[in-house]
Amino acid sequence: MIEKVNPKHPDKVADRIAGALVDLAYEEEENPKIAVEVLIGHKVCHIIAETSVILNCDKVEEAVKRITEQDNIVVDFVQVPQDEHLAGNQAEEIRCGDNGIFKGVPLTHNEKEISRLAREIYEKYPYDGKYILTDDKFIVCQSNATTEELKEFIKGDNEIIINPLGDWTGGTDVDTGATNRKLGSDMAQSVTGGGLHGKDLSKADVSVNIYAFKKAQETGQVVSLCCAIGDKEIDGKPYSEIVEEAREYIKEQGGFEKFAEWGLY
Repeated sequence: MIEKVNPKHPDKVADRIAGALVDLAYEEEENPKIAVEVLIGHKVCHIIAETSVILNCDKVEEAVKRITEQDNIVVDFVQVPQDEHLAGNQAEEIRCGDNGIFKGVPLTHNEKEISRLAREIYEKYPYDGKYILTDDKFIVCQSNATTEELKEFIKGDNEIIINPLGDWTGGTDVDTGATNRKLGSDMAQSVTGGGLHGKDLSKADVSVNIYAFKKAQETGQVVSLCCAIGDKEIDGKPYSEIVEEAREYIKEQGGFEKFAEWGLY
């Protein structure tokens, strides 16, 4: 049993905005230090960024308006320098930027299938949606599409339940969204003590999660790891190598904002 939400779900909108700000930081520096939290809803977007890079406020507002598709949204943006003690941890070399626990788990058939189905539905109906797949049911809650339209479009061997409460409109005018509130959707059965989004690559919540997830898919085995702030090595590998592997992965996804759309699968 697994749940997946699409990029227009309010929590994913928040993740995407956080990712866009990290992308902006990487435009300014090769290895910025940044952590972004976003709370959005009802035409207001609150953002706090702890950052080593001063972000351009106009570019931040442009990113929010582009992702939300709302020109009249109010952007409340606060940026502050990273804590000097945390910054000192990596002043001379890339070392683990935080404490964490991580478990990468190979994807099941249902998890791969719901990822495919969610993308297929979103391509035709690019609006807020949430989907659940069990061994015998596929539950679809898709906004801005009639139940009859969806019945014609969605086929499968499982029992299909569509919009059980009826047709609806969604998005941030209906519900609020916050960063890293949909980790189940992003990671399937993988586990983390932190969140994937709104952080630079020095943060283990980004790089070690990506590393553990990829290794689990490659080996077909569960991968369990932990780290402490300042670690230079994890899983027998230099932390800097894990960061570079994650950098390549993010590049393949198209950046941090694109990565936030669907998470790890």
